[in-house]
Amino acid sequence: MMEHIAIMKKSWGLLPKILSGEKTIESRWYINRVAPWNRIAAGDVVYFKDSGEPVTARAEVSEVRQFSDLSRESIRSILGEYGSRIGMAPTEETIDWCAVKNYCILVFLKSPQEIEPFKIDKTGFGSAAAWLVVGDIAEIRR
Repeated sequence: MMEHIAIMKKSWGLLPKILSGEKTIESRWYINRVAPWNRIAAGDVVYFKDSGEPVTARAEVSEVRQFSDLSRESIRSILGEYGSRIGMAPTEETIDWCAVKNYCILVFLKSPQEIEPFKIDKTGFGSAAAWLVVGDIAEIRR
């Protein structure tokens, strides 16, 4: 089992939706295959934090689906099937945003819960990293 940190864009307000159960899938859209591509599986744990804030939530991974060679048609299909659970409507604006990406990862979440806030040390992951894969959360917990 691996543990992960998902860093969220605070302005999108997604953490409360994860905790309320409204958002049950975390999606990541990438130009290149970066974490957590091929590094996350059912049974893993994802910790969530808004950028610039401490970690405040966690959830278990129940399933992972990966899509490559994205096209407008495949993006429309992904958003049509999963968009409401991701929190992304299949609008033309959203499809345009996704259309410049080549890869999509859907991380299905279960048992989300608020946790005692803690800070992390991102040293070695790169300042722009929005997803960290760690063997044990204690390795980066401050």
